[in-house]
Amino acid sequence: MKLARPALLAVVAAAALVLAGCREPIPADYAQYAGHWRGDGVLLVLMPDGHGNYERVSGGARTRVEGPVHSFDAEGFSIGVGVLSARFRVDEPPHLSRGRWRMTVDEQELVRVEILPTRPPRDSYSL
Repeated sequence: MKLARPALLAVVAAAALVLAGCREPIPADYAQYAGHWRGDGVLLVLMPDGHGNYERVSGGARTRVEGPVHSFDAEGFSIGVGVLSARFRVDEPPHLSRGRWRMTVDEQELVRVEILPTRPPRDSYSL
């Protein structure tokens, strides 16, 4: 049986939503990986709840992967689901150096940056 294009898109979208909800928190042994990391043209965000976002801009091209973080081991971790996931090699795990947290991923040195919560302007209202 052949599915019509809209039906196929609906099935794929539903599967993506279900799988996106399957994320698990970062394992306790890898808790130091959580945070906002920046390097030369690279942004890596690993949330404690298991969500990840990677962006790299190089030579005018942008690479972006977003999804659940999984498969942590001594060699690295993955972000994404199925064929839409990417494996990241950790060359040097997070460590404190010169007063900053640093790690090297796929030969890119990254530094953890502190992202502070923002306050709404004084004249705005929350519902």
